[in-house]
Amino acid sequence: MTDAAGLETDTVSIQLAALANEADTLRPELHRYAARIMGSVIDGEDVIQDAFANALASIGSIAPGTPIRPWLFRIVHNRAIDILRQRGAHRSEPLDNASDLADVSTVGAEDVLIRQDTVRFALGRFVELPVPQRSAVILKDVLGESLADIAAMLELSVDAVKAHLSRGRARLRSIIAAPPEVSPSPSPEALNFAALFNAQDWDALRRLLADDVRLRQSRRPEISGASEVGRFFNYYAEYPRVRLEPARLEGREILVVATEEAETPSYFMLLEWQDRKITLIRDHRYATYVMEGADVMPASQVE
Repeated sequence: MTDAAGLETDTVSIQLAALANEADTLRPELHRYAARIMGSVIDGEDVIQDAFANALASIGSIAPGTPIRPWLFRIVHNRAIDILRQRGAHRSEPLDNASDLADVSTVGAEDVLIRQDTVRFALGRFVELPVPQRSAVILKDVLGESLADIAAMLELSVDAVKAHLSRGRARLRSIIAAPPEVSPSPSPEALNFAALFNAQDWDALRRLLADDVRLRQSRRPEISGASEVGRFFNYYAEYPRVRLEPARLEGREILVVATEEAETPSYFMLLEWQDRKITLIRDHRYATYVMEGADVMPASQVE
């Protein structure tokens, strides 16, 4: 006879297997949502990393049979809201306010055009919407969720979702695109790192690492310390050769990564420096979906 502890262990194992089975498939979609909520593909990936850690820690607390997808979306949503609140960037609006309700349940020509425009809308402009409007617009017009599924994910009534969606669409239509950002030239540190990397001078790159340097990669545990992080370059020595080029993304300096045959980069690295030493490497090799919607300005376009 199986005891209660054994049944609980079996249930958690099944839930962990279900989470692992869906995680890789859902991750790009979850990032599309998080990036637009945060207004940043970089911050969106941070939300995803934290959300999956939270999901693994709490998997045993969900009821058996709970659908994984909406559960993960709620975790991602809540983590994003926590970060926005910590930054003081959480624009408030009652979640269940459904006044001035418009009927958005039908799909007409105008509705299709609105969705097309929303998909093309610059990530950074979504943050101009209050969070409930932002969530409803992204889930409906970018990800194509049904009103009922959005209501379940956000724990709202369908009428409340309709109201937030109607207001969010109207507000987006009223926003005028800002003039393009003028980016500074690449820093000497970025140019030097790219030159050494492209020359495959791995020893010189290791000498740039701070003693307490950290390496963050999606789907990988964070590691720290110059000795451990230094092995990062060993892997690139064995991979098919790639080139790094300085670029700008969301006002931050990045290094885009592409194979020598590719015309466009497939992912990017983000470095942090202190006293000319690297304190953090964020490598998105295993999260190429982060490039979707990223408004990257290559160094060749920087004046």
